[in-house]
Amino acid sequence: MKQYLIEGGFPIKGKISACGNKNAALPCIAATLLTGDEVTLRNIPEIEDTGVMFKILESLGATVKKIEEHVWSVKAENVTTNLIPAELSKKIRASILFAGPLIARVGKASMMPPGGDVIGRRRLDTHFLALTELGARVDIDGKFDFIANKLVGDDIFLDEASVTATENALMAAVLAEGKTTITNAASEPHVQDLCNMLNSMGAKITGTGSNILTIEGVKKLHGTDFTIGPDYMEIGSFIGLAAATKGSVIIDNINPPDMRPLRIAFGKLGIRWTITGNQLEVPIGQEMKVNTDLGGMIPKIDDSPWPGFPPDLTSIMTVVATQVDGNVLIFEKMFESRMFFVDKLISMGARITLCDPHRAVVSGPCVLHGDKLVSPDVRAGMAMVIAALSAQGESVISNVYQIERGYENLVARLKGLGAHITCIDQQ
Repeated sequence: MKQYLIEGGFPIKGKISACGNKNAALPCIAATLLTGDEVTLRNIPEIEDTGVMFKILESLGATVKKIEEHVWSVKAENVTTNLIPAELSKKIRASILFAGPLIARVGKASMMPPGGDVIGRRRLDTHFLALTELGARVDIDGKFDFIANKLVGDDIFLDEASVTATENALMAAVLAEGKTTITNAASEPHVQDLCNMLNSMGAKITGTGSNILTIEGVKKLHGTDFTIGPDYMEIGSFIGLAAATKGSVIIDNINPPDMRPLRIAFGKLGIRWTITGNQLEVPIGQEMKVNTDLGGMIPKIDDSPWPGFPPDLTSIMTVVATQVDGNVLIFEKMFESRMFFVDKLISMGARITLCDPHRAVVSGPCVLHGDKLVSPDVRAGMAMVIAALSAQGESVISNVYQIERGYENLVARLKGLGAHITCIDQQ
């Protein structure tokens, strides 16, 4: 087991390039099952989660080749089984994304319940709702069996704007007979990437970027050469890192429209940046002061479906707020366990009042001190890295596997920005 040894108190400075969007890469990898032709995927982040997805493809009979760094080729000419190995299914939540493509391609999918981050209840009901309305049957008996003799388009209203359920429904519907309408669909940039990839394969999807998607089923999809967009979660993490350590950073390979919800939230903490083309710069000397609402009221940073502020960045914002002058309410609405990591921030010296499982009031600025930490999930783990780099003294973070599931080559990239971080073997 690996750990991070971090010496805090050193502002980061330098230039970094954003990796491909993890949450776009995962469904796009699953979507390669929808054709027997070769599919080339570019800008794939080299992380644990994408590696597991490619292993699942190979277990199903697909030929997977790494062409060069961040570029992969998949040819699923023969799907030899519909069973996803249990040890792979349990590693990541994204394994559920193979349900839609498998039932569309071979009429059946079988898997153990997916794994992933421990951040509270993560219901799968919306996946079952969407796939059953397209004609699949779902049997649950210790594992999930999806069976469909034929998929037929339908008018689907999702009971929540679930990203992965929208993606599963999309991948099943593109090969279904007739027209499908998905209302209350998720519209995040990674969902848009999947829509654009499927259309490049011959699908007929309209409404991309909205919460109503219309799909005209086709009989067959063909291969494609598709490039994944940049990871705005990672970009937001590096913005937070620069601000919290009172440093600066230039980030290449951004998509400016993705940054609009982030600009509003970071702006409430007095953090600004400039964008030139596809490059974003967080300058040194940020105001780092909470901008109160009208009447001097405490502002709120809360998450919501796109184009709202992304829930994956609430952990990052909580840490950044500890270094900002003023009070702010962080309201994480989706997962009832995600905010529990703040007890570690409190042990480091943060002034945080956890109101309930979803809300925390952060009062800053405060001096953080190094501590022994355990990463509970990808984003809270990165938030702990930022806290440790902002703190005085030494911190040790264990369970870093969870962090590296979502951040490529993190230690080397942070060292390139001047961070004092080393990966060590756990004692």
